[in-house]
Amino acid sequence: MKLSEIKEILPTLENIEFQLENGNFVPEHFHVTEVGQIVKNFIDCGGVIRNEKVVNFQLWDADDYEHRLKPEKLLHIIQLSEEKLGIENSEIEVEYQGETIGKYDLEFNGKNFILKNKTTACLAQETCGIPTEKQKKNLSELPVSPTSACTPGLGCC
Repeated sequence: MKLSEIKEILPTLENIEFQLENGNFVPEHFHVTEVGQIVKNFIDCGGVIRNEKVVNFQLWDADDYEHRLKPEKLLHIIQLSEEKLGIENSEIEVEYQGETIGKYDLEFNGKNFILKNKTTACLAQETCGIPTEKQKKNLSELPVSPTSACTPGLGCC
């Protein structure tokens, strides 16, 4: 989800709820402690220099049980970050504390914001020799060794 999308959704909501993919909810008294833009400059294992930008939201579960962040307040924080930090309309990445700090993509299911698990990947699969998709072969094309062939009566089937 891009920053522009959440800015369109927030005015339509009465409350903000974040839900993990496993169905658990971020407690209602969460705080958005940071809104910023993260720039990552790196070189992948194939030697290609890359640049990524994400808008980062950090969620924090505090002991402030009376706190409820309203959509208008989050929209104000976003607008302030755009004004003061020059944040661009990039994909949103959410940080949330589990056993360690987790990074999540963000989606909206019509009611709740869903924290989608992120995964790692090789960005240079062709250079590393990793096939982009599993190669399909017909069984008739596979080599068969006469000593390893299973025939009736051998007890291998």
